[in-house]
Amino acid sequence: MEPSSQSFIVQFEWQTLDSTGDRQPPQQSMSEACRETLTDAVSLTLIKIPPGHFEMGSPRAEIGWHPSQAPQHPVTIDAVWMGQYPVTQQQWEVVARMAAVNLPLKPKPACFSGSQRPVEQVSWDEAVEFCDRLTQYFGQIHRLPTESEWEYACRAKTTTPFHFGETITTDLANYSGIDWEYGGKVCSKGAYGAGPMGIDRRETTEVGSFKVANAFGLYDMHGLVREWCQDHWHDSYAAAPTDGRAWLSEGDSNLRVVRGGSWNSSPRTCRSAFRGKLDPASQLYDVGFRVVRLIEPHLRSTPICF
Repeated sequence: MEPSSQSFIVQFEWQTLDSTGDRQPPQQSMSEACRETLTDAVSLTLIKIPPGHFEMGSPRAEIGWHPSQAPQHPVTIDAVWMGQYPVTQQQWEVVARMAAVNLPLKPKPACFSGSQRPVEQVSWDEAVEFCDRLTQYFGQIHRLPTESEWEYACRAKTTTPFHFGETITTDLANYSGIDWEYGGKVCSKGAYGAGPMGIDRRETTEVGSFKVANAFGLYDMHGLVREWCQDHWHDSYAAAPTDGRAWLSEGDSNLRVVRGGSWNSSPRTCRSAFRGKLDPASQLYDVGFRVVRLIEPHLRSTPICF
């Protein structure tokens, strides 16, 4: 079928928590979205992330702070379209059948199978290939998010450890909510701050299954799967770009940044500011990605979609 995309308005509910993890009254909001049609039955929904400014990184007083998350610094972000959810196995399978740009893609790489579960066990190069195929198919640039775009989009104007607030619960995200012990000591805590312990699902869940977005309309930014970003790894933000571009100079070009934590992570590593690093050839069962598309001015608007 012919490539097509439409813009529309999507309504969603976003949730905040108090410091002990109790839910506050939910809020309703709307964002501009774009639906890219891959087949008659499969599409990719992108949310328009507005331009803005934010402080990237975490303050030293934040639980889980690490020198790699410092110094905090102001960053200006341009508007982009970003995947409402991590890429699913269904979407991956469709794109894996498209003409290759630089390398072949396995149609079913995931450990935890399910059409609406996120794809995982894909390398950085394979995630880039997925984006390149979308660029080739739609004629508009698709790519991985830069690290600063990812954090800005995750925070959605918040400054707290999570877009939910000062803590997080396993009712709202898929992460390891139990204590793990090694050698008689707790090496990974299941609670964050004054928040509660939770459960440990030990597998992925379907994208959007918690039915709670952040204030921009993005789902599953905390937990589920770690997400590849464009950037090379740097040990700190000293001399980091302040304009939202990928940081590809200096640093370690043999490592790429991952963000967001996963089903296999403690809440500390699911924070908006947490940064991880991986060999780009890694194919792990808790690593996926979401797509960014550059803004195009001519998309056709359609009525509000609820």
